[in-house]
Amino acid sequence: MGNVLERLVTFAVQRRSAVLAVSALVAAVAALTLPRLAVDAVPDVTNVQVSILTTAPGLSPSEVEQYITYPVETAMNGLPDMVEVRSVSKTAVSAVTLVFADHVDVWFARQLVSERLKQVESVIPPGYGRPELAPVSTGLGEIYEFYLDSSQHSPMELRTLLDWVVAPRLRSVPGVIEVNSMGGEAKEFQVVLDPKRMASFRLNLRDVLSAVKESSANVGGGYVEKNGEQIVLRGEAQFKDLEDIAATMLSANDDGTPILLVSRCGDPRGVGLALRGGHHARQGRNRRGHGDDAHRAELPGCGGRCEDAARGDRA
Repeated sequence: MGNVLERLVTFAVQRRSAVLAVSALVAAVAALTLPRLAVDAVPDVTNVQVSILTTAPGLSPSEVEQYITYPVETAMNGLPDMVEVRSVSKTAVSAVTLVFADHVDVWFARQLVSERLKQVESVIPPGYGRPELAPVSTGLGEIYEFYLDSSQHSPMELRTLLDWVVAPRLRSVPGVIEVNSMGGEAKEFQVVLDPKRMASFRLNLRDVLSAVKESSANVGGGYVEKNGEQIVLRGEAQFKDLEDIAATMLSANDDGTPILLVSRCGDPRGVGLALRGGHHARQGRNRRGHGDDAHRAELPGCGGRCEDAARGDRA
């Protein structure tokens, strides 16, 4: 060992110019590489993986494993450079994680998995969920958390602003994969049925659901040629406001009188409110258990009426 060190020192002394040149080259390479180094306080050391998530309301863990998780795992067998398959089956949720070799590009891996998912969709029974790829992010990828607050806007307006203005702009920032919106009051229209009136008109819940779904749609009717012009025929029936929902035809009496879904609601709201700094703030950690202004639309007997269905105390 001593002879090796002695010869190395002797060579460095006798070849000063070569040693200086190599040292300068190493320093130059280090200077060029330094600005491109990924420096992070909490580096993400997660391997290359693709997650497949499926939501199946109403299924038990064993049924989720049988009808969703196992078919997904079977379809993913044999993918190039795949080194591990992990899965979790819980009530109404299936999560399958595929781990690839480190040299595989994550976007190429997602493309391979996406092609195989087309085969799985034909195997899973209808109504049992549709497998989807999870975002390209991990537990160490959450970089920023914020909330919107205003004394001039309602919680519903803030949630709408977050979903349709703030979130799309944040997604356009390079490196941002996903923006999760939580809390606030999501805008929705609720129809709460009166069982007694439904029974009087011989209607059930499936009749109402089918009528509401089928009534909100635009359809095409081809075109008519006249004087060298084409006149496009379209049927426009998509809901635009509460009046359109109220005018949904559910059925008809024996004399042909239509039975309509009648409502005189305002603006039904969801839930979600928290306290920050002594005043209400809109974010996703705490939420109320009941809606503040949820309304109900009843089937007509002698006419429709609208009333508050639930009221909750502010946090």
